[in-house]
Amino acid sequence: MVLNKGTLFDPVLVSDLFNKVKGESSLAKLSGQEPIPFNGQKEFIFTMENEIDVVAESGKKSHGGVSLEPIIITPIKVEYGARVSNEFMIASEEERINILKAFNDGFARKVARGLDLMAFHGVNPRTGAPTTVIGNNNFDAQVAQSVVSDLTDPNADVETAIATIHATDNEVTGMIMSPAFRSALAQQKDAQGLPMFPDLAWGNAPTDINGLRVEVNRTVSDMAANNARAYVGDFANYFKWGYSKQIPLKVIEYGDPDNSGNDLQGYNQVYLRAEVFLGWGILDPEAFAVIVEQDEQG
Repeated sequence: MVLNKGTLFDPVLVSDLFNKVKGESSLAKLSGQEPIPFNGQKEFIFTMENEIDVVAESGKKSHGGVSLEPIIITPIKVEYGARVSNEFMIASEEERINILKAFNDGFARKVARGLDLMAFHGVNPRTGAPTTVIGNNNFDAQVAQSVVSDLTDPNADVETAIATIHATDNEVTGMIMSPAFRSALAQQKDAQGLPMFPDLAWGNAPTDINGLRVEVNRTVSDMAANNARAYVGDFANYFKWGYSKQIPLKVIEYGDPDNSGNDLQGYNQVYLRAEVFLGWGILDPEAFAVIVEQDEQG
């Protein structure tokens, strides 16, 4: 099992990794995904400009009109590395597999959280800062429809967001909200003074509210420059993400690959590094709205 020159994750580990990603990433849960090539792929958006036309017998047909706009989903490389004892190199194959499985579990959680942070806010998850690698390929840069909220009537905020999306002839298939917005909904009372959403009591996070699929995730508000508290829209049809199936894995024995100042050999360590290529695209920004909390200045 020579890994120091670089190898690939076993297909079983790749499948397991992305099953975990789909279980942890709110965007992945509410949208479709499929493997994508390294050089990206095009998604075509057809827009039919008019309604169907009734034509009498021998009558004249008219032009309905259609526009076609390509959206290119280009994967970007993300990586994660960790130091482990160099006993990894002399352990039995069974033990090395166990270590890789544990690394795979942690890597999956980081990829899942990273996908949300990158696609929501356009940031490098490691630093929390915007990155030109992502550019404006994120919800905060592309989604102009917003609802400003003081969180006193979050139910009305959701209704306003949905109405805004419906006004653009789009549907709503889900909502991803921050813990703060979930808490605001949980505290909201109806006209009789009873909880409007009792299923949210005591920190519960159901998968649907009033028939709408919902997700609660800190990635909505973490690293958000716009005080985002919830994203509402047609995630099922207008957000796509994917990954390239080959995931390089390296076991590095020498040097200081993480720039920590500690030489691997000097500390009896090896460095595990995995890389994955992720791509996503917002096919129609008008199919989404963001609920933002107003700041202290209003």
